[in-house]
Amino acid sequence: MAEQLTVQLHGHARAFRMLGTGPTVLLLVHGIGCDGTTWDAVAPALAERYTVVVPDLLGHGRSAKPRADYSIGGYANGLRDLLSVLDIDRVTVVGHSFGGGVTMQFAYQFPERTDRLVVVAGGGLGAQVSVAFRALTLPGASVVLGLSHLPPSRLALGALRTAAGLVAPAALAADLNEAYAVHTGLRDPAARSAFLHVLRHVADWRGQLITMRDRAYLAQGLPTLVVWGDRDHVLPVEHAKGAAELMPGAQSVVLPGVGHFPHREAPEEFVRAVTDFVEGTTPKRWDARRWRHLLQARSGASRAMAAENAVQ
Repeated sequence: MAEQLTVQLHGHARAFRMLGTGPTVLLLVHGIGCDGTTWDAVAPALAERYTVVVPDLLGHGRSAKPRADYSIGGYANGLRDLLSVLDIDRVTVVGHSFGGGVTMQFAYQFPERTDRLVVVAGGGLGAQVSVAFRALTLPGASVVLGLSHLPPSRLALGALRTAAGLVAPAALAADLNEAYAVHTGLRDPAARSAFLHVLRHVADWRGQLITMRDRAYLAQGLPTLVVWGDRDHVLPVEHAKGAAELMPGAQSVVLPGVGHFPHREAPEEFVRAVTDFVEGTTPKRWDARRWRHLLQARSGASRAMAAENAVQ
């Protein structure tokens, strides 16, 4: 894999890797509690055709973990600034889980920099989310999460993980294995704090708080691919079907027998789906007038303005 690099953005270290030299740039954005290594099974294959940028989001991996803005919008801003430092103007954004929500927000905030959108088991498409994530938003979760990293708790969790791998269906065992890896990465108190700040920004005990459903119409004309596993135990596959309805023209690939991490569980199928999508679509070009008309049509402003002009 490519060497891990670091830049200073707004006083905080941001870690990333770059692979490949193709003219099309893919920005791969990981999910909550993960880091850029989650893409290791697919990034080299994608880099055979494309330039691939793999960041560790602020609060994750080798990036800094300060008291900072861990909002969806803040992350989108950070990705824009990283791309600017790297002298990259336009990208195909690919986001997994929480990273899917970040990439949808990136496309919303910076449509002039977005060629295509790939959402992989992404957040922000519905309220449902796993019970475990909802529980971690409750008061006292930080204490419980800290205690879970004491040696007796780690041993018990490791035993449960092993048992699940023996008796659970493959997709569930894979999701539990990934959850254990996320938990292991939260031994550092700063990483736990950042994780909980991110989680509580996007969810509460009732489910996901932030949705792009009310703004999905702005994605008209943006080539979009939704990839999901039909055995996802974190975010239901029904969200993939809803995304295709929200964003007319969006392509959808549902991988059978796969859980919440399609890029890790079925890397060859994932690379094929992304490659076919990129090669079969034309990058969207920013049109400020079209964007304005879409907003006006939904707000009723265009009709009101027309009526006012008629009176005058």
